[in-house]
Amino acid sequence: MKIAVEGCMHGDLDNVYKTIADLERDENTKIDLLICCGDFQAVRNKKDLESLNVKPKYRQMNTFWKYYSGKEVAPVPTIFIGGNHEASNYLWELYYGGWAAPNIFFLGFAGVIKFGSIRIGGLSGIYNCRHYSLGHFERPPYNESDIRSIYHVREYDVHKLMQVKEPIDIFLSHDWPLGITDCGNWRELVKKKPSFEKEIQERTLGSKPAAKLLEKLKPSYWFSAHLHCKFSALVQHGEGGPMTKFLALDKCLPGRKFLQIIEIESDPGPFEICYDEEWLAITRTFNVAFPLTARPADLRSVQADTEGSRQWVRSKLNTRGNKPFEFTRTAPCHDPSQPVFNGSSAEHHRNPQTKALLKFLELPYLLDNSTARNEPSSYSPSVSKAEIALTAFVVSMYCGLHPVVNS
Repeated sequence: MKIAVEGCMHGDLDNVYKTIADLERDENTKIDLLICCGDFQAVRNKKDLESLNVKPKYRQMNTFWKYYSGKEVAPVPTIFIGGNHEASNYLWELYYGGWAAPNIFFLGFAGVIKFGSIRIGGLSGIYNCRHYSLGHFERPPYNESDIRSIYHVREYDVHKLMQVKEPIDIFLSHDWPLGITDCGNWRELVKKKPSFEKEIQERTLGSKPAAKLLEKLKPSYWFSAHLHCKFSALVQHGEGGPMTKFLALDKCLPGRKFLQIIEIESDPGPFEICYDEEWLAITRTFNVAFPLTARPADLRSVQADTEGSRQWVRSKLNTRGNKPFEFTRTAPCHDPSQPVFNGSSAEHHRNPQTKALLKFLELPYLLDNSTARNEPSSYSPSVSKAEIALTAFVVSMYCGLHPVVNS
């Protein structure tokens, strides 16, 4: 199987797909899958730009809207994770993962899926110690603080990924695992990026949770982006243990190293995106502790009957099949002929894919304020901004005041 790996997309789907098409023609080959490591910018319309943490003068529609509307169709199956420059309101609709557009699949805030016989996992967002232990308290429309914290990695999502036991072939994170520079030519890196040297020496360059997952999951490949440069490393997991090939890539710009083709052994096709049985079982088990406010998840209270959940999920998948639920548009498409957006100003859309998946898993819908208020929960949904700020301050006192890149 041939896989194209891309760094930061920044909404430039047209150019990435054109680059792949040119490569296929020039090298007489066929790419089976495109993987994007974040900053995908799935912006459907001008309203979505309000949830994109980019300075207003840099907010552009770019080209994702063409694929969302159906004007264009992704020529290669595409899987992506979120970064720190995303239409976070749309990705929140697909918290558990799903089709962002036909043939373009979002892995969710955390997720594992199968593509053919290849198992792909990912963690969206970037690490910021001030928000790591907090729950998912942000809801659209986001204020100036929430628009930044919404994409900060949460311990709850990392904890779910830490439960994965079966081998992972490929794992994706937007920011690099902390300490990964020890396993590559960091001196060559700082020649290109002198500002990195201080953080490397202070061991603050990268994500602590990603490093924890790298140590636990030991995937064959780990791909990242975020720092807008190419960097490779080889991680040896213990003496005589498995190896992880790490690669970070640049953003999509002329002359930049933003695309890499890898060939990975796999069973014969069909090469299709499918749900992963183990991950659905983990999702079902831990959804009871989904933290809906700033308060941390009470993960100790979860009775993790993983094997029982696996058998239950397996039975359901045997009946329904393992392909994801179908793509459905939930917001108006961008119309280039209209200078002003005239679509709905709804704050949150209940995505039919998410609703269908939760119904399949027999789980409640927890992604909007109305449900958080009305459904039984061990967490209070009405947490004041003062309480959120106080919780974040206390957390920061314990995690230290280290610099965070593009927080």
